[in-house]
Amino acid sequence: MATDAVRTGAERLASEPGLAGGGRFGLVTNFTGVLPDLRPQRTAFLEAGLPLITLFGPEHGLNGTAQAGASESARTDPETGLPVFDTYHRAGADLDALVTASGVDTLLFDIQDIGTRFYTYIWTMFDCLAAAARCGVRFIVLDRPNPLGGRTVEGPLLQPGFESFVGRAPIPVRHGLTVGELARQFTATTDRPAELDVITLSGWTRGPGTGQPWVPPSPNMPSPDCALVYPGTGLFEGTNLSEGRGTTRPFETIGAPFLDGRLVPALRERELPGVTFRGTWFQPTFSKYAGQVLPGVQLHLTDRVTFEPVRTALVILAVLRELYPGELEFRPELDRLWGSDSLRKTLTAGEDPEKLLPASIGPDGWTEPGVLLYEGGIG
Repeated sequence: MATDAVRTGAERLASEPGLAGGGRFGLVTNFTGVLPDLRPQRTAFLEAGLPLITLFGPEHGLNGTAQAGASESARTDPETGLPVFDTYHRAGADLDALVTASGVDTLLFDIQDIGTRFYTYIWTMFDCLAAAARCGVRFIVLDRPNPLGGRTVEGPLLQPGFESFVGRAPIPVRHGLTVGELARQFTATTDRPAELDVITLSGWTRGPGTGQPWVPPSPNMPSPDCALVYPGTGLFEGTNLSEGRGTTRPFETIGAPFLDGRLVPALRERELPGVTFRGTWFQPTFSKYAGQVLPGVQLHLTDRVTFEPVRTALVILAVLRELYPGELEFRPELDRLWGSDSLRKTLTAGEDPEKLLPASIGPDGWTEPGVLLYEGGIG
């Protein structure tokens, strides 16, 4: 679990810069890279004498000003005066050239993940790990807690042939690892591993919560509740449902013009753990159905421990298919988000999608031996 004594890898490095050894450092980070007092960690690193020479930003950019699917262009960081390079959608030779041109011999990675396969920061890390291996550059992860906890795993592994920037490797939808543990898993399953080190957390034992101030890790991830529902309702991006983008409750609110008053009672009848449902109306300011007033449903979490976001989303999709045949549509993005075409085919056939959920396992049930860094039990 998280405690008041949780210290992130960034906090530890700021107080002990020798943990990273020597070299010329580049930092892959964004606005979530803060210390407990909410100062940017890069400022503290420079004050501590760590020789940072450049910064690299992911999707949404260093400062989070870009919306989904976008990033900020290369520029100078006003906080530090360091150059900032954009890594989003850069991989292979293109990313190798960027790393080489930067002059770094060590890449630091410090970004808050939210424990979901299709949240792209972990794939920026995946690509940067591969580039580090090819370029002979060390890679150090400054670990942060998984806000969904590190005990529960949900959803299937991504299947071969469905790789994309929302899933480059076979991990579950809700993976149950920290970014440091993910880096170890990626390194353990590649033919060309990078020289990897993890500056670990202290005081975290796999329970939910971070023990840190909540900094929204992307423009449409405003709260811990939003992060918890996201492994499920994030799948709705692959449908003609609004997943609540353009509202103050993205991913907690869903809607479409064809919904009506039958939906909430039908969902409540399922008695799903940790959640209840309320009918609502909303008007997205951007994304799907922008400017239209939509009937919809808001998810209200009643128990964060027992709530199962992926199962809940599958039940919602099954109920929608039953109530509104011919209205619910699936887009190619659904296969990429789910990690195979099994969900789309199951729903299209009118079958129960819950059969696609694997047997309950913990993170040690899908990772390589020795990957996990923190104790705290499974389940």
